[in-house]
Amino acid sequence: MNRELLMLVDAISREKSVDREVVFGAVEAALASASKKLHGGEVDMRVTVDRDTGAYETFRRWHVVADEAGLQLPDSEILHFEALEQIADIEVDDYIEEPVESVSIGRIGAQAAKQVILQKIRDAEREQLLNDFLSRGEKIFVGTVKRLDKGDVIVESGRVEGRLRRSEMIPKENLRIGDRVRAYIAEVDSTLRGPQIILSRSAPGFMIELFAQEVPEIEQGLLEIKSCARDPGSRAKIAVQSHDKRVDPIGTCVGVRGSRVNGVTNELAGERVDIVLWSEDPAQFVIGALAPANVQSIVVDEERHAMDVVVDEENLAIAIGRGGQNVRLASEMTGWRINIMTAEESSEKQAVESDSLRKLFVEKLDVDAEVADILIAEGFASLEEVAYVPMQEMLEIEGFDEGTVNELRTRAKDALLTMEIAREESVSDVSQDLRDLEGLDPELIPKLADGGVHTRDDLADLAVDELIEISGMDDEKAKALIMKAREHWFTT
Repeated sequence: MNRELLMLVDAISREKSVDREVVFGAVEAALASASKKLHGGEVDMRVTVDRDTGAYETFRRWHVVADEAGLQLPDSEILHFEALEQIADIEVDDYIEEPVESVSIGRIGAQAAKQVILQKIRDAEREQLLNDFLSRGEKIFVGTVKRLDKGDVIVESGRVEGRLRRSEMIPKENLRIGDRVRAYIAEVDSTLRGPQIILSRSAPGFMIELFAQEVPEIEQGLLEIKSCARDPGSRAKIAVQSHDKRVDPIGTCVGVRGSRVNGVTNELAGERVDIVLWSEDPAQFVIGALAPANVQSIVVDEERHAMDVVVDEENLAIAIGRGGQNVRLASEMTGWRINIMTAEESSEKQAVESDSLRKLFVEKLDVDAEVADILIAEGFASLEEVAYVPMQEMLEIEGFDEGTVNELRTRAKDALLTMEIAREESVSDVSQDLRDLEGLDPELIPKLADGGVHTRDDLADLAVDELIEISGMDDEKAKALIMKAREHWFTT
């Protein structure tokens, strides 16, 4: 019988062109499955086959679990303290095994054994095909639509399949069986039962890879696409940088008579592409990203990671774009929150901010409005700056002598200390249910407290723009946090 087992393994290995070790693994799985059925319950069995003689042994085994976890599967688990009585140095997650009588291959049932073995071999073949495909390092999957599955499209390339979900297609595109398709390999999930390669035609990465194929200078390292934002099927923006002064990044990506950018556009159902010159200067980068709108001025707020961009009336609609598309794509590509406003709106905002800052300086530094205005005119925007800007810089302000500067710095530091004590007292009033809210950054708690948010319900009652104003977080994070705070309204 053992010799016949070895002959069977060799025959299947040759017929299916799979490694003998894979077939041995399938045989062991079949024998373990049969042993499990014979013992009944949720027992865990392990079978090991000698690769030289064909002899095999069967073991029943128990998984060692932490004492506090308790037994979830009594037939195949053992508590740690009980396991220690058998093996002195055994640890949690180890196994205890006990030899049991092996099941005869003849008792398994030929059909059951065959099914288990063939399934194991199919899984191994599938894994090998996937590994061979991935080893090529390709980022774009090129194949043919094989079938439709609940709105998703299954694309076949050779013997490898990928899944293009409906949500990852370009809006309004209608793919049919037999169509040739290119898509970006967004993810590989080996736990999925069906196609394990997840595809996307709407991801920014797809556009980046299409340009890499159309523009040889990218592959050569002369050009680099730094970022990309897309409204799939409608419009996109990419930021490019040249690593060779002789190469024009925008012209090179456009190509002769637009041949290169048109190649990408045609693949993406006519999606228009704005090619922007990347810059290390965030303000310059944002100005380029808002093209074709002309920017008058820009104010950078590093703390809130936001920019106020001023345009004239003629450029206002262009900067915002239809449905806010232009400014949204520019924001996604640059990573900055962009506020578009007219010169009049900017002046009003600056007046409000100056008035607020003037009141702060007058109140906290105990100075008159004239001194406060001098500080504002010199660019001081906070008490911290007054307290810690190098003394020499403040002495350069006309009318400020050493005594005045020292007094202002002392008052600023005293005011900051008083405000910090008050803030700590305010933070102490923040409820534990708010502190424990999933997704809430501990650094955000003082900001919420300053904004009068002390409980989970206080946060849940906020509008998105109110939370953004308090915290400086982006729109998506603010929405997610508010919805998390509201969850208990619907579950209790």
